[in-house]
Amino acid sequence: MQGGLIEISSERLDERIIRAREVSWENFGRRILFYAPGFVNYRNRYFQSSFTIFPSISITGTFCALNCDHCGSKILRTMIPAQTPEKLIEVCSDAKKKGAVGCLISGGCLPNGSVPIGRFIDAIAEIKRNLELTIVTHTGLIGFETAKKLKEAEVDAVSVDIIGTDETIRDVYHLKATTKDYEKTLKALSAVDIPFTPHVLVGAHYGDLKGELAALDMIARYRPSAVILIAFFPIRGTVMEAVKPPSPEAIVEVLVQARLMMPNVPIALGCARPRGRHRVKTDILAVEAGVNAVAFPSIEAVRKAEMLNLETSFSSLCCSQIYEDLGRLAHQK
Repeated sequence: MQGGLIEISSERLDERIIRAREVSWENFGRRILFYAPGFVNYRNRYFQSSFTIFPSISITGTFCALNCDHCGSKILRTMIPAQTPEKLIEVCSDAKKKGAVGCLISGGCLPNGSVPIGRFIDAIAEIKRNLELTIVTHTGLIGFETAKKLKEAEVDAVSVDIIGTDETIRDVYHLKATTKDYEKTLKALSAVDIPFTPHVLVGAHYGDLKGELAALDMIARYRPSAVILIAFFPIRGTVMEAVKPPSPEAIVEVLVQARLMMPNVPIALGCARPRGRHRVKTDILAVEAGVNAVAFPSIEAVRKAEMLNLETSFSSLCCSQIYEDLGRLAHQK
């Protein structure tokens, strides 16, 4: 592996897919969980999402200091703004009244690559105590003290993007940081023993594979609760709107590598990935590779799971809860 690039193996991808599937089924059983939280409209004969059950909230509104080439803060516009602790409590209270069982608390980054979650932790603790919602936070770079406070607030999971090459950190994310800072984040989360679900964005470097395996190698050293693989897709109005996303085969190659590197860690194909026929092919390959969860699966992926005689279920929560759900299912047996 050079700079995190995937080496060409003498073993064909379809052979590695079978090997990954066997490892997955041996460790987790023949089951797959599908997730469809309400921040995306998802409706078919298998499941219908609800906009009220698991909303996505931004504590910075539409602001992000980094203005990354692949996102340009566009994703923040799809979230409910809550830019003060008081507003966050109000938004969560209103969501609870409308039937929410949890929420994602995210936001844009400060110039140092962190989401300003620190000043919201007391509010999050109050929300957990009084509303009993499942809380997933998306933090950006994080230190030990903040991680410890999130643990004390009883946050259910911390999601963080992990980047495996300094070049991508600099050129795509416009961040004066290195992979060592991302490793410090993993070390802090692991040290406080809080559930954390690192995300790896396949194709973040202008659609090319650069650093994905290095990111997985870094993650594997810190006992994650689950690993979420997402894939670059072009967003209109961003610097990368005309960039071609990585192929389904490239995405699943990374997924296979993640499984073989971390055989006992739940792996999910997250919500961010290309749509249309690209998604259909990616999803089918991921199911064939034994992925533990898929967010907003294509109908073809669900059918593939049925053809493989897998035990299936749908949830309105975030796919970061795969570690909790798999643990619960194992306990029921």
